[in-house]
Amino acid sequence: MVKDIMTKTVSEHSAGGVVYKKDNNLILWLVVKHKGPGHWGFPKGHIGDTIMDEPMQAAALREVKEEGGVIAQIISTQPIVTNYFFQRGLVLHHKTVHYFLMEYQSGDANNHDHEVEEAKFVNEENLLKTLTHKNDRGAFERAKEILGSQSSLAVW
Repeated sequence: MVKDIMTKTVSEHSAGGVVYKKDNNLILWLVVKHKGPGHWGFPKGHIGDTIMDEPMQAAALREVKEEGGVIAQIISTQPIVTNYFFQRGLVLHHKTVHYFLMEYQSGDANNHDHEVEEAKFVNEENLLKTLTHKNDRGAFERAKEILGSQSSLAVW
């Protein structure tokens, strides 16, 4: 006989960045491979995990620096919001991520922290092949729309 096991649901809120850099007439995008599950996505992390009452945009910039090894500037203050669920043990997690479109300023993706196995800049074609989850591909499509709407930045 199988017993129904009630799972607890918790909400998590993270912030991160969809970071691009211009390389001549090419736009490259920052992706990170997280340790553990080994999935590829954009740099992100918990808001306020190290700084009490941390503003969402500050958390996004911090996570890009920690996980992506780079300093970036937020280009659009309108976040790209994704939601998903995952289970860890008997706990169901409802995760909301607020990504900000960012432009690379300085730094080296090889200088990422211990939570990341690899960080690198790739072109759009490779990005779409690399991203593990559909919600990240959706965030990328929205970031491209925002970038394209900023005529001074459109170099497609």
